[in-house]
Amino acid sequence: MCQKSLRSNRNFKTKKGAVEINCPLLFLYVKIKKQIYYMNFEEYQKLAKKTAIYPNSGSNFVYPTLGLAGEAGEVAEKIKKVLRDNNSVISEDKKQEIAKELGDVLWYVSQIATELGLPLEKIVELNIEKLKSRQERNNLSGSGDNR
Repeated sequence: MCQKSLRSNRNFKTKKGAVEINCPLLFLYVKIKKQIYYMNFEEYQKLAKKTAIYPNSGSNFVYPTLGLAGEAGEVAEKIKKVLRDNNSVISEDKKQEIAKELGDVLWYVSQIATELGLPLEKIVELNIEKLKSRQERNNLSGSGDNR
């Protein structure tokens, strides 16, 4: 599959059904006020940083870490209520609510990465490499960082 980014005019490819990704940049599809944007993780991280208002922003990784825990809890809470109140059936409205909370999770992940001087694109790349290695060793299940 090959798609073109509207922002950078770069092509990127993915192998359907495989973990391996072969593309110059990974892109996010974002729709804001009916306007469609394509951005890579670096662009997202820069835009997210512009909205960061908290004590000692730029030298405070603790604040966004605590925010991440709170937002992840909100995602879990919404899922829990779907299980309890809706017999595990997620309505479109609930999906949208959860999507908003997941966006907040992404924002906090981005801020932690920014505070630590880590590019999101590198984090994504390292994660895919780790998962690919586990898959090749038939070790996707289980627990522990170094399996």
